[in-house]
Amino acid sequence: MRAGAPWAFSNEIVMDASSKALLPGTLVQLASDQGAALGTGYFNPKSLIAVRLLTKPGAKIDAEFFADRFRRALALREKFYAAPFYRLVHAEGDGLPGLVIDRFGETCVVQITTAGMEQLSEMMLDTLAAVIAPTTIILRNDVPARALEGLESYVRVVKGEAPAPLRVEENGAIYFADPLSGQKSGWYYDQRANRSFMAGLSKASRVLDAYCYSGGFAVLAAVNGANEVTGLDSSEAALVLASEAAAANGVQDRCRFVKCDIFAELERRANAGERFDVVICDPPPFAPAKKDVEVAARAYRKLARLAAGVVAPGGFLMLASCSHNISPERFGAECAAGFSRRAGITALIREAGAGPDHPVHPLLPETAYLKTLAYRVE
Repeated sequence: MRAGAPWAFSNEIVMDASSKALLPGTLVQLASDQGAALGTGYFNPKSLIAVRLLTKPGAKIDAEFFADRFRRALALREKFYAAPFYRLVHAEGDGLPGLVIDRFGETCVVQITTAGMEQLSEMMLDTLAAVIAPTTIILRNDVPARALEGLESYVRVVKGEAPAPLRVEENGAIYFADPLSGQKSGWYYDQRANRSFMAGLSKASRVLDAYCYSGGFAVLAAVNGANEVTGLDSSEAALVLASEAAAANGVQDRCRFVKCDIFAELERRANAGERFDVVICDPPPFAPAKKDVEVAARAYRKLARLAAGVVAPGGFLMLASCSHNISPERFGAECAAGFSRRAGITALIREAGAGPDHPVHPLLPETAYLKTLAYRVE
């Protein structure tokens, strides 16, 4: 904490009667046991993460505080992206714990995950409207993490009218997102750079995108010259959006989307002798909690084995994990263990995470949740 870490856990706080009596989300001043001021944050006596710091000791949390944070977040994104399609706020990475905002042109999709940010939400939303001035603001407060903070789950349009679906512009392609019932905010900006990298390997190739969701990797591969693209997912609604994206980019004739169980479909295609020049696997989190780590590790190992089985000799394979409970070292080890089941040489050619619109707090490794590994498969 003295070095700048933004979290204090419940077993690190003096939980006397007065502390326990504070309402979840109460703004507090955090001090060391010697009395040294550590910072201003919010407190939840019912949460494992008891205090999340917002700023320096004694600072006022008001509209100007949020305006300053939003201006800084906006300035960073405008360094990298010409069009307003990006993650605008990435929680602790932007000094706003418990808050995520994805921007889709004139629409902002807001996710609040803590009682402290919920208490500040009216002020925060008013400031967002003033500084960013979106036409539409949608609250996607339906993530499981809210239950850990004692918060209700809901989805609500608080400004304007929600377009359905939202148009997304990324890497020169057009996509569509469902901000009301799609996963997270309806889109995953964190894979933008990884989509571009894999698309660059896809020209004149046969591509398989497992867990394709609404077509992020698949459609861009086709836009970049892939001969044939197959997208697999278990969500019919997501596949409809993927098909619409393919049509909007004029590549529908080279894209095919299939609803299926991914593990079973990969095994079926491998047994049938199907091979692809580029294979991409970007699954949902296999380890949403620490108790799930061992089960998730086995799942990543199996996925690596099955995915490698459908890569053509000399082809490329990308595997991803968005489970922050799985360390990069463990993820890499499980992928390597999966490859060991097949003949041939597999070489790691790229390791990457999320893009710069997902800044990482240097003392909070949990904010670096995304891991992607790209391999050459002989």
